[in-house]
Amino acid sequence: MATSKQKTLLFILLASFVISTAMGLRHGFGLFIEPMSSDFGWGRGVFAFALAVQNLIWGLSQPFTGALADRFGAARIIVVGGILYVLGLCFMSLSTSALGMTLSAGLLIGLGLSGTTFSVILGAVGRAVAPEKRSMAMGILSAAGSFGQFAMLPGTLGLIEWLGWAAALLAMGAIAAFMIPLGAMLKDSPTPKSLGDLSLRGALNEAAGQKGFWLLCLGFFVCGFQVVFIAVHLPGYLFDNGLSIQIGTTVLALVGLFNIVGTYMAGWLGGIWSKPRLLSWLYLVRGAIIAAFIVLPLSSTSAYLFGIAMGLLWLSTVPLTNGIVASVFGVRHLSMLGGIVFLFHQLGSFMGVWLGGYMYDLTGHYNTVWQIAIILSLVAAALHWFISEKPLARPTHTQVTS
Repeated sequence: MATSKQKTLLFILLASFVISTAMGLRHGFGLFIEPMSSDFGWGRGVFAFALAVQNLIWGLSQPFTGALADRFGAARIIVVGGILYVLGLCFMSLSTSALGMTLSAGLLIGLGLSGTTFSVILGAVGRAVAPEKRSMAMGILSAAGSFGQFAMLPGTLGLIEWLGWAAALLAMGAIAAFMIPLGAMLKDSPTPKSLGDLSLRGALNEAAGQKGFWLLCLGFFVCGFQVVFIAVHLPGYLFDNGLSIQIGTTVLALVGLFNIVGTYMAGWLGGIWSKPRLLSWLYLVRGAIIAAFIVLPLSSTSAYLFGIAMGLLWLSTVPLTNGIVASVFGVRHLSMLGGIVFLFHQLGSFMGVWLGGYMYDLTGHYNTVWQIAIILSLVAAALHWFISEKPLARPTHTQVTS
């Protein structure tokens, strides 16, 4: 008979497979911007807007999918999210207009991502592991998302070169379908109610009254702006500067590879040192790396080094940010509260990917957006410095309602 430790390990393994598939497929979308835009005569703004809508829908729906996962368990949410993800990829392969791209890559895949990625799955893992192991477990899950990026980016490029972009999207849909049975196997139960628990409304009111919660949200906006701008537009930026699309793909794969180390280390360090202070330093270093990348002469070597350096910091924000939410507010409403913080991440993602496409079509370059990304790093570093991760004290007589 399986021990509790073995069950927890299996739980984390299944969750890792789901999140690595969802995130790995998502990070390949930037490789479709050039072939689809060329075939249909679109500016890059059309494709960028569809992915901006994807990130916005993902963020707007995340608090609701998170609340449903808190109430009914993560398995059902992951299954529904997986189905929507598959449908979005299939319809994206048939899209020939801006509206079709927005509905498929934007609406359907955005909803699918909200049910198969961080807030839902990290909430489930937060409930499954002991508090002292929580930061580490979240680091492992975030690293799994990075492994998916590393593993699937070269595969996505190979599918495009072998089958063409439309058939490649259908093949990706077949891969996404594996999330459905894996999600169904993820036996996650909501945390039992106790007398000291807050209701859903009480949890929302409590979080809304905490300055640190809003600072965390604003800081995560910066993360979304930076990483999604880079993930979608970096291959085009390198291509415009004389480097091949294969180099762009390799750089993003290096981001995924080294982020496995970065997120694991962030989860480990978050269990030892102050998570808010770690986030401040992370954003400062990220801003310095971006500044060096755009100032120094561009070559394949500098691009690879940028991918390695950014990879170490890429999703390292995720276990630290969700760990702060869990430390301050507890785990009963973790998926929902984490979903609200993630909404701000996705608002930043919307701005980063859309502004990148808009400014490129307007000016023919990405310089302004790179500069904004550097300034935002400084802002995020300052915001996190004033956040406390001390658990909130609650009166023991709090009434529990549905």
